[in-house]
Amino acid sequence: MNGELIWVLSLLAIAVVLFATGKVRMDAVALFVIVAFVLSGTLTLPEAFSGFSDPNVILIAALFIIGDGLVRTGVATVVGTWLVKMAGSSEIKMLVLLMITVAGLGAFMSSTGVVAIFIPVVLSVSMHMQTSPSRLMMPLSFAGLISGMMTLVATPPNLVVNSELLREGLHGFNFFSVTPLGLALLHISAPTRRRDRAEGG
Repeated sequence: MNGELIWVLSLLAIAVVLFATGKVRMDAVALFVIVAFVLSGTLTLPEAFSGFSDPNVILIAALFIIGDGLVRTGVATVVGTWLVKMAGSSEIKMLVLLMITVAGLGAFMSSTGVVAIFIPVVLSVSMHMQTSPSRLMMPLSFAGLISGMMTLVATPPNLVVNSELLREGLHGFNFFSVTPLGLALLHISAPTRRRDRAEGG
């Protein structure tokens, strides 16, 4: 194992520890790693910052901006009100509507961002329905994961794999290539959660 490889692995290990402890902001840790690679000569300056011009990075950043805009403009609150109105006092209806809504929005936005948006919505809905937030939080998480299988832009790994396929001269995915799989999983998941809730009483 040469010295450069040891240096890279050591730096990555330090970054993982800092990420895990949370004592330093994640963005600061990421920038620290980039700067360390440049100063050590492991990467040139253009190589270190080439990722910021990657279309996938720009798209993901734009999706988070859209998500924040939905919160700031009150759209998230409107969605929460709509969910309560449609579901009434039925937890089962709320569960199904929540999963469908989150999976639908997550298909065109960052699934992580959508889940973050819906956390306060779920807390508000739980308070209104006088039920434990945990009964909706886990289905919220499941719906966020499933939404990543809905479209090409739903989650970063889809974009990364597609970019690599195109780079190798292979046929990439179209926007809705993975949608049938996502819809099937959503269909299976929602009834499963309904049964769990019914059995839990």
